[in-house]
Amino acid sequence: MTAVTPLNYQCHVGRRRKNDSDTASEDQTDPAALSSSAPSYASAGVDLDHDESFIDEIKEISRGTFRPEVLSSVGGFAGLFKTPERYENPIFVTATDGVGTKLKLAAQIQRYDTIGIDCVAMVVNDLIVQGGEPVVFLDYLAMGKLDTQIAGDALRGLAEGCRRAGCALLGGETATMPGVYPPGEVELVGFSVGVVERDRVIDGSTIGEGDALLGLASSGFHSNGYSLVRQVVEQGMRSGHVDLFAENAELNSTLASAILAPTRIYVKPILNIIRDFTVNGIVHVTGGGFEGNIPRVLPKAVRARIDTAAWPRPPVYGWIQQSAELPESELLRVFNCGIGMILVVPREQVEDISQRLVGLGERCYRIGEIERKGEDEASLVFDPGYLEKS
Repeated sequence: MTAVTPLNYQCHVGRRRKNDSDTASEDQTDPAALSSSAPSYASAGVDLDHDESFIDEIKEISRGTFRPEVLSSVGGFAGLFKTPERYENPIFVTATDGVGTKLKLAAQIQRYDTIGIDCVAMVVNDLIVQGGEPVVFLDYLAMGKLDTQIAGDALRGLAEGCRRAGCALLGGETATMPGVYPPGEVELVGFSVGVVERDRVIDGSTIGEGDALLGLASSGFHSNGYSLVRQVVEQGMRSGHVDLFAENAELNSTLASAILAPTRIYVKPILNIIRDFTVNGIVHVTGGGFEGNIPRVLPKAVRARIDTAAWPRPPVYGWIQQSAELPESELLRVFNCGIGMILVVPREQVEDISQRLVGLGERCYRIGEIERKGEDEASLVFDPGYLEKS
């Protein structure tokens, strides 16, 4: 496996770097050997010259995401950054995630410009749940043979995601792995470090009876449930009932655009909210839907009651529910159903927080509340329409 690291990359392949302390006259390597890649390695599927020529593009893509805390210069083996000076008692928050099988659809549709945004979003949305401000981001990108067009599109998406989250794309790894990945397919994984003041960590421990649940709209499936989405698409294409690229009046787009819509990044609006308001808990509605994520932040003595009629459900969920013949319970367990993030806040602050979020460009809905839980009661209850009746 060959490794290519943006910004913190150093490579020696039978030749000297121009900034080596040794002079060129001291290097007795045969010039003919310097002008070509390792031919046996290339015949095995790894062309070092081709892969290394991509480095300058990676550096340029990444540089536009830098923050003042970045200390690295081009050429190191690892990235360096310092804690933002405004933090008095900083705690580091870390997270990692990938894009999952949504990558298979991206390869099928031949569109790679949004998967980098997905990769960043799935990681930084986990960090913000704890109150962490993402500071740096690292990526791992692998292909069977490096296609610089595909890799470039993916990395530009990563950079765009980092800009939306306010973090620096500090470094990463680009791997050529012949025989592991089919042509045109890419693996993409992300890692991030965030910072939060010790006394501002959000862990759900202060959630109490009477708190309200505010849901922030998702942009679609985000990056979850795609094994099922792909199955539905493949079956529909075989039967002639699915056309990925035809305009769909119900979806107001093509199906390809709807299912590849990039994951929404909630970092900046939530950082704004937790700066000025009380937030007792945050839920990233990711893999496992409502059932798999809301109970993770709840103290044992309370439960969440969710009004599933309290927000408009985007039409793509109707498409997947009908196409896969999903019962409502499974839809809510697999997908976010239009709510990508949930804030648990004091009831008396609901109106002010909602107005702030709308002003920040979010679609926000009061979707439920926290109530006392009996010893044998479930941590989560779905009760469509109860907020309207109460």
